[in-house]
Amino acid sequence: MNASPSHRPHPAEWTETQSLLPSAERDLPAGRHEFHKEQMMARIHEDLRTSSRTSSRTSSRTSATSPVAPVKRSNPFLRRTILLPAAALALAGAVAGGLALTDGGTQDDTTALATGPALTTRIGAADAEGAPQLLDRISLAAADTSAPTPRKGQYIYIASKVADTYIKTVGGKSEAVSSELHSRQVWNSLDGRDGWLIEAGETSDKGITLKSNVPFSGAYNALAGLPTDPAALLRKIYQESDAVRDPEVPRDQAAFVAIGDLLFESYPPAEVGAALYKAAAKIPGVVAVDDAVDATGRHGVAIARESDGERTEWIFDKKTLRFLGERVVVVKAKAGDLLKVGTVTHTSAITERAVVDANKQLPGQVS
Repeated sequence: MNASPSHRPHPAEWTETQSLLPSAERDLPAGRHEFHKEQMMARIHEDLRTSSRTSSRTSSRTSATSPVAPVKRSNPFLRRTILLPAAALALAGAVAGGLALTDGGTQDDTTALATGPALTTRIGAADAEGAPQLLDRISLAAADTSAPTPRKGQYIYIASKVADTYIKTVGGKSEAVSSELHSRQVWNSLDGRDGWLIEAGETSDKGITLKSNVPFSGAYNALAGLPTDPAALLRKIYQESDAVRDPEVPRDQAAFVAIGDLLFESYPPAEVGAALYKAAAKIPGVVAVDDAVDATGRHGVAIARESDGERTEWIFDKKTLRFLGERVVVVKAKAGDLLKVGTVTHTSAITERAVVDANKQLPGQVS
């Protein structure tokens, strides 16, 4: 993927976004950090703060005195823990141990979290009957083997744009606000033990190293060993997600979320990617959506699932069925909830996915 969106895109489906303030960032992608959020994320941010001096802003989000806090989501399932990508798993691994994060530079610890009006969108129509057929077509597209197969010693590079929505409380008054769309770059070794992360506002400009002495199943090598039979693959996903999900989270939603993370920040072999979509078709409650837009404004069709008033959407190009990104949208309002119908609580877009020869090397660079 070679798309190069501008620094300040204006997605066609967003409203009230023109005056977003700069430098508003998130901790981990919203909807991907929700298993025992307060306890887990506080410890992750503490490790980041002491290791790299880059997270005083993010760690303050879990403080009782902070004027801005992440939206308290009803789905406390920590994505990127089982079968999930290296970069965020490495951050979560800071809690479990066996991980070193080293700063590539310095950053002003006094930077304040800047936010703008809440992102909103038009909600596309859902079609439960159309989901299996659409997923079958997406699976066929994913089975294309023209993408390069990584070689030993190479790294998976993924660039994306992301933004999140928060609840901001100042002087006893709360409102929904959104962070500015910002860039994220991740490099992962094939075994998941080594990598690099650069995320605007979350790391220094040079980034931080991600190292783990424990291999994990979201790395390319582990993905390559997953079952390619959709039924067997789905059984494994349920088994792994059941081991970490909060009891309040429906297991079907946890499985859907886990598959979605494999699509976003990883590089599964073609046959595994195709099996993931066929596995998703077997999850109850999955629907097709006629129109959705990613973080950079690209329209597409979506595969989605609703849970507790929010719909998680995987967005695909309408013609090529290539995966574009993901968003989470409020589709049912709750009494007294500041997140109204149409609020985008998380949005992301993959802008480039490639195999490179070295850590921190950009696609096209000579090693």
